[in-house]
Amino acid sequence: MTGRLIVSVSGISDQTLPQVASFCDALSARGVPASLLVAPRLPGGYRLDADPETVDWLHSRRDGGDAVLLHGYDQAATKARRGEFAELGAHEAKLRLMAADRVLEHLGLRTRLFAAPGWAASHGAVKALPQCGFRLLAGPGEVSDLVRGRSDRGRVLGVGEGFLTDPWWCRLLVLSAERVAQRGGLARLNVSARRLPIPLVRKAMLSAVDVALQNGCEPAVYRWEAGRVARAA
Repeated sequence: MTGRLIVSVSGISDQTLPQVASFCDALSARGVPASLLVAPRLPGGYRLDADPETVDWLHSRRDGGDAVLLHGYDQAATKARRGEFAELGAHEAKLRLMAADRVLEHLGLRTRLFAAPGWAASHGAVKALPQCGFRLLAGPGEVSDLVRGRSDRGRVLGVGEGFLTDPWWCRLLVLSAERVAQRGGLARLNVSARRLPIPLVRKAMLSAVDVALQNGCEPAVYRWEAGRVARAA
């Protein structure tokens, strides 16, 4: 069985764009597209709608085959160590999803794909997603087709965004990606953009990508397709 490889990046902003762009260029050189996790607002007062350079870059990457996923609405208003959508009821989740959707639609980046900050989505948030038109949820242990009620199993392996950055974890990341690829599974790698300036983190992520490719994984992005059973490919 042929495995699949999905590489995603979160925390994209004007401050992290140079590192993210360099990392995505390294992926492109390997023939690997990126799944870009985008939030309208981030800690520190960042607003995507006030950052035309990043918006233009996102457009160019999506035009080139990358995927854009909504990754929360206002992470700046979220308490430390708690994902924005981790504990929301359906009504509040729906309000935040609608607000975020309006921002991305205005910027020409509207998407029907969602990954919660910290990969944690409450039952209410999951219920609200299809009501707001979202069709795919990238969760911590599976990728769910919200229309058909089907899922592809595959655990996220990452650095930052709720994951460690220690050297031993980076080594484990590479070994885990190799094992998943050898089994023909779904290898899902994610890195927080704020961690990319750390040489060890960047090297570990690219090493995990390389070992997955060497073991036969096919590069893919998160995607929902209407014509057949949805898969993250």
